[in-house]
Amino acid sequence: MSVRVQVYVFIGAPGSGKGTLSALCFRELGLERLSTGELCRKHIAEKTSIGTEIDFAIKSGKLVSDNLVASMVAQWFAEHAKSSKPVILDGYPRTASQAEALNRLLKENFPQIHLNVVHFVISQDVLRNRLDGRLICLNPDCQAVYSLKSSELKPRKDMECDICHAPLGVRKDDQAASVAERLRVYAEHERALLGYYRDHGVNPIEIAADRDPLGIFEDFKRFVTVEAA
Repeated sequence: MSVRVQVYVFIGAPGSGKGTLSALCFRELGLERLSTGELCRKHIAEKTSIGTEIDFAIKSGKLVSDNLVASMVAQWFAEHAKSSKPVILDGYPRTASQAEALNRLLKENFPQIHLNVVHFVISQDVLRNRLDGRLICLNPDCQAVYSLKSSELKPRKDMECDICHAPLGVRKDDQAASVAERLRVYAEHERALLGYYRDHGVNPIEIAADRDPLGIFEDFKRFVTVEAA
């Protein structure tokens, strides 16, 4: 990579607003977004060598290895080597071992990348309330997020995506029976992940995520400029 690139790793619980902020940054600031979920689906659809390995792991009921995901991310950075736009990593890495795999590959292949960690700070009560009213676009190529409890995030038409007009629904892991366990497991991984970055000299940028999306967006803009995008 020939130019210095700022990469922002978004760390926050489900419902903390990572995806919403990522979409705002893409739309309003022109930042790049890297979603490993979307990238996995793209590789599988295109039947690349990485996609074949991912598809085999999924169909075998196995977890996709950290090194394989990191290799996929590194390939994405190589394909975007001429871009100087800041990049958002939304929801990846999720664990300390994934962070280690990513850190190793970036240092070996892309020393010009400067990694920033953005931590979405929010209470469990607010998270549970948000997840209780969260809707997601059922189109796998869109997956826009909405909320029945936030005027800024309500769909314009009832149960219809504003972007692609596909129907909206509730994710299985957003259902009440799953939320408490999901948040508990996430909290364990988050502590270890933040600890990993602090131990490696990366102090997280703390953002209060218990506000409306535009407030969070305005806060984040202090750390990334439109000119840099």
